[in-house]
Amino acid sequence: MLPDRIIDCHVHLFPDRLFEAIWSYFRRAYGRPVLHELYYRDCIDYLRERQVDHIVYSNYAHKKGVAGPLNRWNMRILDEFPDLYCFAAYHPDDDDALEMAAELIQHPRVLGFKLQLLVQRFYPQDERLFPLYEMVIEQNKRLLFHAGTGPVGNPFVGITHFRKLLERYPGLPVTVAHMGGLEYASFMELLDRYPDLYLDTTWAFLPQSNFMFDQAPETLERHRERIVYGSDFPNLIFPREDEIECLLGLGLSEDFYRRLFRENGLALLGLSDPSPGEIPRTCAGQRNCST
Repeated sequence: MLPDRIIDCHVHLFPDRLFEAIWSYFRRAYGRPVLHELYYRDCIDYLRERQVDHIVYSNYAHKKGVAGPLNRWNMRILDEFPDLYCFAAYHPDDDDALEMAAELIQHPRVLGFKLQLLVQRFYPQDERLFPLYEMVIEQNKRLLFHAGTGPVGNPFVGITHFRKLLERYPGLPVTVAHMGGLEYASFMELLDRYPDLYLDTTWAFLPQSNFMFDQAPETLERHRERIVYGSDFPNLIFPREDEIECLLGLGLSEDFYRRLFRENGLALLGLSDPSPGEIPRTCAGQRNCST
């Protein structure tokens, strides 16, 4: 059963010109257009109309020099929409990368940073990233990684590299997108060893794709406190509703669905559902938030 209100923990918002470049890339790379060629305000309205009351979005710097302008845009978006949350952009080659990160991380709705290893083309255990990791741990923030080999791979992604990262920083708060696909079993196994690791569902529950989660539904139930719902909206070539229907069709417990679509997301945001008439308290991005 789908809760009345859900949290989408993996949305993409970009400035208009970057969105247009992404739409062009999808047509070239996948041979079909993005279903929802919507600019950022339209994306937010679309999700709001479909039961999403907290939106966690991210963007990433595909090369040196992009993170600064992108993060200035992020700050304007967070000012415009006071109930949005953001994983900000970071590129280790920027001269002011750490200085920028240290400033951004003080914002209560900057949850941390997005690292898109497939696009940014560096390893998760790259030493240039160690100061960022240490800052994230110290500030009780989080990282969102694209670290898996699907839908396509390159030398920088995969479970072997990601294990090396967690061996060095076992307490690093991390969310791995796409359930770690295509190495689903290996990433699921990491949940037993690393309590600050979460997985999100983006793209992993679309039966018409070649990316479908291939583990038994019981493994999802067993790890129901460590999986969050994410849509990848609007960068979709299949309907967003298909993933939700697929997840509901697994026939898992009501507790699983309540946690997946809402409670686990609230926990990562440092929020709790208010009683009727109560205003929720926020300590977003903090792992140890007292109520």
